[in-house]
This record gives sequence, structure tokens and C-alpha cells, in this order.
Amino acid sequence: MFRNLHSIFLFLLFSLIGYNISVSAQTASERIKQSYTTLHPHIIINNIEDITGGNFIEPYSQKIMTGLPPFRRISLISRPTSESNIGIEVWMPIENWNGRFLGTGTGGGAGYINFWALEIGLKRGFAVANTDMGTSPAAHEVYEYPERWKDFGYRATHEMTVVAKKFIKKYYGKEPLYSYFQGCSTGGQQALSEAQRYPEDYNGILAGAPANNRTHLHTMFLWCHALCNENPELMFSKKQLQKITEIVIQKNVGKDGGAPTDHFLTDPRIATIDTEIFKSFLSEKQINILKKILNGPVNPNTGERIYCSFPLNSEDKPSGQEYFQGKSAVNELLYPFIWAFGKDFDYRKFDFDKDLEKVDSILAPILNANNPDLRPLKKNNGKIIMYTGTCDPIVPFPDAINYYERVIEQTGSLEETQTFFRYFIIPGMNHCANGPGVNDFGQGFPTPPNPDKEQDILTLLMDWVEKGKAPERIIATRYKDNSRKEIEMQRPVYPYPDFPHYIGGDPTLPQNYKRKTHLRNNVPIPAKKYLK
Repeated sequence: MFRNLHSIFLFLLFSLIGYNISVSAQTASERIKQSYTTLHPHIIINNIEDITGGNFIEPYSQKIMTGLPPFRRISLISRPTSESNIGIEVWMPIENWNGRFLGTGTGGGAGYINFWALEIGLKRGFAVANTDMGTSPAAHEVYEYPERWKDFGYRATHEMTVVAKKFIKKYYGKEPLYSYFQGCSTGGQQALSEAQRYPEDYNGILAGAPANNRTHLHTMFLWCHALCNENPELMFSKKQLQKITEIVIQKNVGKDGGAPTDHFLTDPRIATIDTEIFKSFLSEKQINILKKILNGPVNPNTGERIYCSFPLNSEDKPSGQEYFQGKSAVNELLYPFIWAFGKDFDYRKFDFDKDLEKVDSILAPILNANNPDLRPLKKNNGKIIMYTGTCDPIVPFPDAINYYERVIEQTGSLEETQTFFRYFIIPGMNHCANGPGVNDFGQGFPTPPNPDKEQDILTLLMDWVEKGKAPERIIATRYKDNSRKEIEMQRPVYPYPDFPHYIGGDPTLPQNYKRKTHLRNNVPIPAKKYLK
């Protein structure tokens, strides 16, 4: 009997001890969560965990990241309005923090966390953050939530930045020495939106292929889609698009500074083409459609230019016309129109005059980052590097030139603008990367970074911010099979309006190019009402 009572007593004792340990651990975890939650209003901490095993399984995709340094991961939701649902991740190195914060961008209509950006930032020693911009599960599905449109346009990125800095200060006991932002495409829009609306958020900004003229860029997508979907016979085949690009390059290669052996153009603004030359493989109706596409969208009633078109030599690229005319483009590229007109939006009925006026009245003030007055950023000693590719059909470089020229006008001169804002046009690069030309200059943030600083654009930006050394050129590389092992070609790239010019010898070597200034602007200029 006593033995049984003794056993029962021990069982109850140890159960209570285990319970207390469990409660204590749970309480400690909740206390940590609460301590972060109170740092910023309207945030909900989903998870805080210290990941020390080197691996991380991405939620949803179940992709396994490996080789990660130990870090604290904080996953949260920010709700600055009752409609908002902004997902944010903040990753902070447990050891060997480089003392800096890196905000990162995403792409398309967002709606997801860019874990790749978090990984590369963490591996380079940054405390790093990313946001889904509040459009989860997909941009075209949030048409009933206008506050989420604002989150996408500007609010989510700023929320991410403010929250991350507060977490960094709490975790390390000090603020970051310097803060940087990097993003391409929609990430480029985030970059310029930050520069224009919140000039004190970042010391240095890297804006790739910025989709900052958002409503009018998507009007170009709609223009290309609608023209080719009037009749299935008007759609261009993959072979036809490849043939168009082949002829464009054949007629213009080597005349714009590039080598005569290039399979891309260095400065397509200099290129010309007579569309009648395509009669051998395009119908008359297709040629007429192609002329309208290459001209870019215009207001049918006033003739005013709305936006440019994609550049010559990018017709056959994967993110180009073949994509624009396809069915997937409706949800993936036309979501701003779904926001403005509802889920039953019919692109076939779109009026490029009155309907676009409605789109702009609703969305331009919150989505577009077209303000050329960056003097507040300059006053705050902020620096920007912007880059685009000459083979990018999805965010055409002529619009970036147009924006940069307007910044120059607002700032006062090219020389004054280049004291804080430099723009590089990458020969033959597609959208953010890839393409037939040089397409790698460290924008993918390899770890470790290239010891040649001219081949690592983030290092160049950091040197500009922290040491006052402005980038005079970058060395862009094309690797064989995108392996980052065997170099196929390299080329120097200079700040606009300067371009590399081939001077003879092996065209794959950077020393066989010299710096030459091209004409400024020389791009289609939209009407002022389409620059808001």
C-alpha cells in the first residue's frame, strides 16, 4: 500500500515539475513575443525562433535552404488599417552581424515573401527584411480591398523598414550603422517609392528595372494584349518573334557601340527598322499590329502618348510579346485594372482615354512613384544606383531614362544629379538578369562577394555611401550556362549617358571598350498627365 502511495506521490510530483517547466518555457516564449509586439503598433507576431542548424524550410514551398548562419527569425503581420494584412519577415544574424540593415524587394504583384532575398542578405552579414506587400494570396484577388492597394504602392515597404529597425535595435542594443534597400522590377518600384516618400529610411538604394510608372506600364501590357487578341490569327508565334529580333539585330548590331559579333544591342535608341521587311513571314494585319505595338500606347482620341513600348531587340524574350499576348497575362499583368473595375473587368472593352483616366484617378496617386524631386533624399546624403537592361521588354529602359532625365531637370544638372544618383544601362540584359548580353554585376549578391568591387554593385553602393567613392563604372559579366564559373564575356558599363564602345580586339574582354557619351534622352516622352 505504502509503495503504491509513494509511486503516486512521485508521479504527481514529477508531473507538476514538468508542468511548471512547460509553463515557464511557454511564458518565456510569450514574453519574448510580447516584448517585440509592443515595439510597434498594429503588429501581430506569428513566430519568433532562433535557427542554428544551418537549414531552413520555406513555408508553403517546402524548399530547403542550406548553409545559413545562425539567425533569429521573426515572422509577423502588420495591420496599419483594418483591411491591411502585410506579411513581414525579419532575419537577424546571431553572430557576425555586419552592423547594417538590408531591406529587400519582391516582384510582380507580390503576395509572397521573397525568401531568396532574405537568404542572400543574411549570408552577407546583414540584418535583412522582406514583405509580401499586403497582396497575399495574389494581387488580382484583392480587388475589394483598396487599403491593400495603398499597402502595395508604398505603405508595406515603409512598415517593413520601420519595424525591422526597431527589432534590430532591440536585439543588438543599437541601431544599424547604415541602411540599404535593394530590389528589381516591383522591387525597383519599392526602391523609388522609398526614395520619394521616405527619404530618411535608407542611406543607399539599389533600384533595378523599376516598375515605378505602374499604371502606364500596365497600360502598355494591356495595349499589347488587346491588339493581339482581337483575332487569334493576329497573335505572333515564337518563331515569328525570334525572326523579328534576328532581323533587328542583323540590321543594327555594331552601330551603337557594341561589337559586330554581338547578339544584342548596346543602345537600342539608335536602332531603326522598316517593318515592311517582315512581309515575308508576317501578314499585313500582323505588320499593322506590330507597328502599333512598337509605337507604344497612345490616347486614341487626343493622340497623346501614354507610355513607351519595349525596346527593339527584345521582341522574342521570354517576358516579352509572347507573354503579353497569352492568357496568363490577364491575372498576372492586368491586376490594376481589376482593382479599378472589379473582378469582371473585360480588357476588350477598355477605353484608352476615359477608362485610363479613371484608373489613374484611383491608382496613380498610390501606385506610381513618378515624383522626380529627390532633393530631400540628396539633402539627407542618400545615394541611389539605378540599372536596367537593353533587352528588357517587361520594364523598358526608355521609361527609366525619361524618369532620370526629369530628375536631372528637377535637380538642376546632370553633374549635380550624379553626386547622389547614377544610372547604368546594361547591354543585352533581360529583366533584372539573364539575357543574351552581359547580365551579372553582383545584383544577385553572390556569397562571398566578388573581390573585384567593380563586379559587385552592392559593394559599390556601400563604398559610395560610407566612403564617398562614387561608382565610375561597373564590370558586367556573362557566364557560360549561368554557372558563375566560366566567363563567356565581360564589358564595362558606365553611368548614363555614357556607354561602352568597342575599339577592336577580342570583343569578350572589357579592356577592348572605351567610354563614349551618347545623346541624352532620345526616347518617347509621355504626355505630362501620364507622368503623375
